[in-house]
Amino acid sequence: MSKPSPLDDPENAAFAWARYRRLMRLMMGITLSTVIIALAVIYKQVDEVSPHLFIAAALGIGFSMLLMSALMGLVFLSSGTGHDNAVEHDLDKLDPDAAGSNGQHRDRPRDRRTMGWKEGAER
Repeated sequence: MSKPSPLDDPENAAFAWARYRRLMRLMMGITLSTVIIALAVIYKQVDEVSPHLFIAAALGIGFSMLLMSALMGLVFLSSGTGHDNAVEHDLDKLDPDAAGSNGQHRDRPRDRRTMGWKEGAER
């Protein structure tokens, strides 16, 4: 069973989502200024270009920047509120039949993230 998430508390959730919205407003301003600068550079450097290039450049730059900022904002929200710590990471507890006598999986090699630095040296 997983631990309760800090986002279950309405006060913590309201604070976290307000911070996320503030981050997204900031990133919207940065995105708009980047798009305007990019369109100005394209206009100054390229002669006789179709308006479709400007539309495609604006939509491509804007959509990609906003998508990246939204996903990174969700990562910051999850990490900053402690929501990540509420996840159960012990896979042996979830599937005790898969573990061997010493707690290691029989069919799979040991997880390199959990072994010491000298244990993984022999290759």
